[in-house]
Amino acid sequence: MYVIVVGAGKVGYHLTRTLVAEGHEVALIEKEAGTVARLAAEFGEAVVAGDGCEVRVMQDVGMGRADCVVAVTGHDEDNLVICQMAQRYFHVPRQIARVNNPKNEPVFHLLGIAETVASTRIIYSLIDQEVETGESLLLTALKRGKIVIVAVDLLPDSPAAGRMLKDIHLPGECVLAAIIRNDHILLPSGTTRLEPDDTIIGVATPEDGHVLRNALVGAGTAAPGTET
Repeated sequence: MYVIVVGAGKVGYHLTRTLVAEGHEVALIEKEAGTVARLAAEFGEAVVAGDGCEVRVMQDVGMGRADCVVAVTGHDEDNLVICQMAQRYFHVPRQIARVNNPKNEPVFHLLGIAETVASTRIIYSLIDQEVETGESLLLTALKRGKIVIVAVDLLPDSPAAGRMLKDIHLPGECVLAAIIRNDHILLPSGTTRLEPDDTIIGVATPEDGHVLRNALVGAGTAAPGTET
């Protein structure tokens, strides 16, 4: 798979490193000369100096044969232009845009960019859901190690598979923050039905982290998952 990443900040850098490690062909476009020079030592010719919004640069990296374009610059207007050009001019099958200001996300969708990632919205939704359940989430608790993030993959025989969230007993101070399904992030509600192959992101105290995992996948099930 050929992936073009525009923007060599932390997100672009780590995404490029992961894709390269998995054997994909990658072009990382960055217009800041110092960053290009630094990353060229690691990624070689995969790093391209230039403005990812310019048609000439897009042509130089072969955007017409790309399978996916990921725009992760710090400017929403640039990410929108890049994805629109990739979609309409170069006919790239898949475009993914980072949205820095969550208020701009509906505009991206309105203009045809279906796949967006807005980390601010996701984090806010996590906090907002905690508040709605009557529990006050102190951000300092995350820094002091009083909160862990649990991620588990549901299997067909997991006890939570096929059930609505409102019918699942969550232990202690646990909160389900997000569901990843078919590469899309869903913000759960009480009527959300969990499905096999869903990745469930939960937040819990260190004491309840394993209990939450057991409630979702079962005490005797070695389902993939992480806890941080």
